Amino acid sequence: MKSFASLKNNKTIPRKYHVIFWVSYFCFNVIRWGSYFGDYWYSLKSNLIEFPLHIILVYTSIYFLVPNFLAKKKYKTYIFLLIASLGFLYIIRTGLNYLLVTKNIWPESDGHQQAFTFNHIIAVTLGELYVLALATAIKFTIDWVYQKKRIATLQKEQLKSELNFLKTQIQPHFFFNTLNNLYALTLEQSEKASEVVLKLSNIIQYVIYDATKPKVKLLNEIQHIQNYIDLERLRCHENAIINIEIGGKIDNVKIPPLIFLSFIENSFKHGNKDSPNFYIYISIEKQPENRLLFSIKNSYEKDSLFKNSEKSGIGNINTKRRLNLLYKNNYDLSFSKNENNYCVTLNIPL
Repeated sequence: MKSFASLKNNKTIPRKYHVIFWVSYFCFNVIRWGSYFGDYWYSLKSNLIEFPLHIILVYTSIYFLVPNFLAKKKYKTYIFLLIASLGFLYIIRTGLNYLLVTKNIWPESDGHQQAFTFNHIIAVTLGELYVLALATAIKFTIDWVYQKKRIATLQKEQLKSELNFLKTQIQPHFFFNTLNNLYALTLEQSEKASEVVLKLSNIIQYVIYDATKPKVKLLNEIQHIQNYIDLERLRCHENAIINIEIGGKIDNVKIPPLIFLSFIENSFKHGNKDSPNFYIYISIEKQPENRLLFSIKNSYEKDSLFKNSEKSGIGNINTKRRLNLLYKNNYDLSFSKNENNYCVTLNIPL
């Protein structure tokens, strides 16, 4: 019954549609009863008397009785006022028909029934209830459609807001790691610090101008990943192996920004970057069924795999949440490990 409260506001339906409904229904009724009686002039006159009363009853019920009594579960009051309205309308309708249209106010009975009898009251009341039920059903249906569209719009905006929020969580996490690298290089007074500043500038430009969009070109995302890897490589052993392999035609492929970043960050965190045996293999492949397969495999030290897991897990948690919002159940994410390496595989639709 809570949905009846929306009937207090008629802004959802423009007035022209009210006019179109009543004019159409009036013309239909004139033709219908004119054909039934074989007297279109009588039908026109009687409908001119009755239709203003129909309209008053319908709008009184929909915009006053329903929201103020039925919606508030004041059933007895609602029924009493509805019956009183029907009774008052019956008296006015019958009297106006008798004075302005015809002395035979119930031609359907072939003159065997008179006004203000039980059968005439029931017949007129059922006719009014029919009009009231029809108009109310149309109003409720239109309100339901508007409400459904409104809920869909709100859900879409909520999804967009939540995705933006999750991306803002990812960005500070990413910059925190990058600035740590720059800080370490400046302490060492390394000439590579200027290179880091240039790479960091490119990354900031990407995050500000591209990563705020719902989707970005995969080529741009790969360049962003490469910039990040170049920053991390500065702190790795010179013999470390870090490769990115691209498969398939990806020129026109677009994906959500920063969707792979947390997995790449973790591959550097959990490995021993000072080891000559440190490696990271990244594969990005467009598959024939219009899906994208991302995988990353890195070496790691078993003792460091889950070190600081609470902090390092933030990126993965956010990424999983974004994947659920973006693709629901239409993606595959798996993790595997053995004694020497850790692997993450993600398959998403394009």
